[in-house]
Amino acid sequence: MATDATGREPKYQRIAKALKAEIQSGALEPGARLPGENDLMSQYGVARMTARQALGVLQSEGLTEARKGVGVFVRAFQPLRRRGIPRLMREQWGSGRSVWDADLGDRDLTVDQVEVRDGAASENVARVLGLEEGERVWLRSRRFVLDGKPVLLSTSYLPASLVEGSAITQPDTGPGGIYARLAELGYGPVHFREEIRSRMPLPEEAAKLSLPAGTPVMLICRTAFAEEGRVVEVNEMVLDAAAYVLEYDFDA
Repeated sequence: MATDATGREPKYQRIAKALKAEIQSGALEPGARLPGENDLMSQYGVARMTARQALGVLQSEGLTEARKGVGVFVRAFQPLRRRGIPRLMREQWGSGRSVWDADLGDRDLTVDQVEVRDGAASENVARVLGLEEGERVWLRSRRFVLDGKPVLLSTSYLPASLVEGSAITQPDTGPGGIYARLAELGYGPVHFREEIRSRMPLPEEAAKLSLPAGTPVMLICRTAFAEEGRVVEVNEMVLDAAAYVLEYDFDA
């Protein structure tokens, strides 16, 4: 915990902690407007910069969002609990359900900005797929919008030699999605690996996800393996970090 020269927590941190407690207790409900800089200056007897820093802490933690010319508000969007293991089980996509069905409940999901095309594999994608650099792959790029809010950018790469002419090369892959179609081709996934990192978003990512300033993203790279360890898909995802809870529930 950061402290000032006196060994105490800085004033802006104490103010941010008090506001955070109000948010977590429900005293400040989703969509509620937080006290402005002038209000905090008066209430706590601090300078404008201190009040601004306190509000900035809450924004950086994804608890609030600033609306230009209006104020700072508690984020009304409720994070999605992404159930990392059940969503990828064969009985999920193998029965014609979307992997998202494990997470959504009654929430509304739409997919837009869909782009499906073939192209040359980059060095990294080729390496993971076991291809030569520049060898043809099919790319499926899409944006996922939950309850009207963009939350995820996803690009899948699949060997062209494997999926050429299949529904995977169409915008709508049908019930069960990519994995159900791979199974029909004889290459159903039997194992998945996900690697997770975080960073600040690139300008294009921030624009596509409509991210408030200071909101980081999570990067998930998923590799799907068929029998005998053959890699059949690499999926690179960019998630709004404030929009997700990543849940991994498994037996010891």
